[in-house]
Amino acid sequence: MQPVKDMSSTEDAKKNLNDWLPITQSRNAKWWYSAFHNVTAMVGAGVLGLPYAMSQLGWGPGAAVLILSWVITLYTLWQMVEMHEMVPGKRFDRYHELGQHAFGEKLGLWVVVPQQLMVEVGSSIVYMITGGKSMKKAHDTIWPHYKEIKLTYFIMIFSSVHFVISHLPSFNSITAVSLVAAVMSLSYSTIAWVVSWQKGVQPDVQYTSRASTNTGQMFDSFSALGDIAFAFAGHSVALEIQATIPSTPGKPSKKPMWRGVVVAYLVVALCYLPVSFIGYWVFGNKVEDNILLSLEKPRWLVAAANLFVVIHVIGSYQVFAMPVFDMMEAFLVLKMKFQPGQPLRFITRILYVGLTMFIAMTFPFFGGLLSFFGGFAFAPTSYYLPCVMWLAVYKPKKFSLSWLANWICIILGFVLMVLAPIGALRQIILQARDFQFYS
Repeated sequence: MQPVKDMSSTEDAKKNLNDWLPITQSRNAKWWYSAFHNVTAMVGAGVLGLPYAMSQLGWGPGAAVLILSWVITLYTLWQMVEMHEMVPGKRFDRYHELGQHAFGEKLGLWVVVPQQLMVEVGSSIVYMITGGKSMKKAHDTIWPHYKEIKLTYFIMIFSSVHFVISHLPSFNSITAVSLVAAVMSLSYSTIAWVVSWQKGVQPDVQYTSRASTNTGQMFDSFSALGDIAFAFAGHSVALEIQATIPSTPGKPSKKPMWRGVVVAYLVVALCYLPVSFIGYWVFGNKVEDNILLSLEKPRWLVAAANLFVVIHVIGSYQVFAMPVFDMMEAFLVLKMKFQPGQPLRFITRILYVGLTMFIAMTFPFFGGLLSFFGGFAFAPTSYYLPCVMWLAVYKPKKFSLSWLANWICIILGFVLMVLAPIGALRQIILQARDFQFYS
């Protein structure tokens, strides 16, 4: 009887740990929580770079890649929602748990965790940079004649907020932050395309390639693919969001979760398509890698839009950081045998915010980082890894509609993963030529 007792004790310990960890601590979320968590995770720094990506690809390819990405990632997100409770009586609350079910205990961890961490830590760094740059733009727009303040200081100011709110204990505890962030994303996206529309097509606008050589055009196209991939980055936190929704056999969590996802994707379309097409239509190949940097007047509105970005990426940072906190705290308790409690949580989160702040201050290459992380990490987690898991678990009949759809997504996602970082690295090298640390 001793093994039964040990098994029961292990299950109790696991339950107690889940009751403490931030992802599974609270399971009382509503369907609309899913909607604005997904909007906050999806819309962010990515939407601001879409007109720039359009200028690198051109009208036809740019529109095709953008719309195809919307369709593919909605499909793969539906797969993740469905797979969350595919085993009766069990919930895959974290991306790596689903990976372990699909690929095995050890292989699942090695396949999923590095990519998921790259997405979430990479997003945290990019949002630090975006928050600092947007604060600087707002400051310089309101007070153009004041002495210039270094970007480094603005990133530090932005990070100071996270040194405080990162101590909110669970995913559901950042609900209010996420709601405000979702509203801000719709607000600044609307400002971006409305102000662009009012400015009208610029007199010297051109829709030719930004690069003057064929090689440059090729690398720009690769980089643009990464920018667009970054704009569809919510999959790495999808299961963690669904884990906060209550579930019973009669009312599984996938129904409210999917309702929230559909609403979120409609908001994503309302943000992405007008900003992308109108921004490129107005500025052509002269558009900046952050559309708000191309807007100059009316000053108060441009400053307000940048401040809305700051508020939004505060929420985005928290949504992407929470699964990282969950992983760190679980690892320290399970593997390093630390006691779960407030001191452990305080130290780990302070260290994480400090690390992402330091990297953001040291390497603030906004455009290049967007493309690099977009291609190398977001393409697998958003475009094709859910399809691979679906094939591994459900094993659809060869050449059936499901089999074909999944393989098309896998091939397109793999091509995206290979090509996008190539263009991004070139862009980072070009930007780094004249870069001065902590300027």
